[in-house]
Amino acid sequence: MTETLSVELGDRSYPIRIGTGLLNDPAQFAPYIAGRQVCIVTNETIAPLYLKALESTLIGYQVDACVLPDGEEHKTLQTYANVLDHLMVHRHNRSTTLVALGGGVVGDVAGFAAATYQRGVAFIQVPTTLLACVDSSVGGKTAVNHPQGKNMIGAFYQPRLVLADLRTLDSLPAREYLAGIAEVVKYGIIRDASFFDWLEAHVDDLLRRDASALKHAVRTSCAVKAAVVAVDEREDGVRAILNYGHTFGHAIETLTRYEYLHGEAVAIGMVMATDLSMRAGMLDRAAGKRIKSLVAAFGLPVVPPGNITPDAMRSAMGMDKKAIDGRLRLVLARAIGDALVTERFDPGAFRDTLSAHGGLCEE
Repeated sequence: MTETLSVELGDRSYPIRIGTGLLNDPAQFAPYIAGRQVCIVTNETIAPLYLKALESTLIGYQVDACVLPDGEEHKTLQTYANVLDHLMVHRHNRSTTLVALGGGVVGDVAGFAAATYQRGVAFIQVPTTLLACVDSSVGGKTAVNHPQGKNMIGAFYQPRLVLADLRTLDSLPAREYLAGIAEVVKYGIIRDASFFDWLEAHVDDLLRRDASALKHAVRTSCAVKAAVVAVDEREDGVRAILNYGHTFGHAIETLTRYEYLHGEAVAIGMVMATDLSMRAGMLDRAAGKRIKSLVAAFGLPVVPPGNITPDAMRSAMGMDKKAIDGRLRLVLARAIGDALVTERFDPGAFRDTLSAHGGLCEE
């Protein structure tokens, strides 16, 4: 059974459809394709698995595919330019539709290309990773990385449709799957305490990819994100809570040159944000231990590599997009299910968190 959520943004509202077998159903796509041209943007890992199936579903359209190299290290201006080159060579016009078939990198690069090609063309997200299903495909953030920081070049540009075919997750390697679980846990921490409770009770079900549990986790995560985006599309306020753990995590990704998957870095970042929340007197110890325990229960990392110094971490965090006029703003937790964005945190507590490398404080 297909479930449909909606991201409510007035005349730019769009559905999130969650189910199995959706990739093979032409009726899912037809209302959201602008004209007769379609460019499928995917990568060299996903193309052998799902490209032919999607091409068969889009029979009757003028379809071509732009296949990118796989990996966060390729989320660059050059890769973005390669997509634009492909569109030009294949003579795509303003009525074309880009379909992002893949994970977060594919979705971000394809979305940025859609936002800027001929000043904006139609765009559909078909996420094939858990992280993309619950996070990067929803909300309209598109970007590429700069050597000095992650996602520093991009645009807000909403898709017409997010189509999450959960069957594509069957081929997801364990490490990629668990990276997506980190973002699922995030939603419980920032906005939904009952969902956090549910996650604690269903660790084993999610680890074995139980279909019912996985669908519930995806639907709930998407519902939380859709509700936040509807209130604050361009991250002027509350939407920034979706970045819980990300300021720390993005610094880890940058400093390790993406040795960690995004979700792995976010997992570490959430533990560090939790640690600072405790040290700052916002979050009680019991809640902090529950957060770290849940992250660890899924087999996710909870401490950054020891060769990252506090000074390097602080410097990298200063490039975060939430920083304003040189002032670092962080997402911290007041309770499970209640997060806030603040620049008012004790500098000493912040230094202690960096020095502790994310280990929950014992005092």
